[in-house]
Amino acid sequence: MLKKDLIALCLLHLLDGKDQYGYELLHILHEGFPDTQESAIYALLREMCRNELIQWYKGDISGGPVRKYYRLTDAGREKRKILLEEWQRIRDTVASLGVE
Repeated sequence: MLKKDLIALCLLHLLDGKDQYGYELLHILHEGFPDTQESAIYALLREMCRNELIQWYKGDISGGPVRKYYRLTDAGREKRKILLEEWQRIRDTVASLGVE
């Protein structure tokens, strides 16, 4: 599982609980993946929209530009499940080798 897949899993997980706007997601992910470029996360969000894993909509005006909110689709929930299973398999394999 590559870093991109881990970030995708994290995005899908974050959106499973509630709709969120792009900068909010970016801020949360930067805490765990500080070396990831902002543009890479937004590119991943666009790709996930094209693949219909997530959808976006315009939120209310917040004193600045209109925020673009993202929500998880049923296909996104299924992809999240698949990525989570893959992550758990890799994590367990690495742990069984004694790598901590």
